[in-house]
Amino acid sequence: MMTFLTIFLVLVGINIALVAVSLISVSQKAKTTAQKSAKQPTSVIYPLDLLTTSYKKAV
Repeated sequence: MMTFLTIFLVLVGINIALVAVSLISVSQKAKTTAQKSAKQPTSVIYPLDLLTTSYKKAV
């Protein structure tokens, strides 16, 4: 019969394994994304001119 401590330790071990796999996959995705973005040409982003309206002076 499993005790509470045994079940708890098994669940903690599974959790640690899942976190490790998740971190490894995120690290690999970041490397491939960086390589893809380095190959693509950069585009120029122009700022929006939102302050073209004129304001009336308050009384």
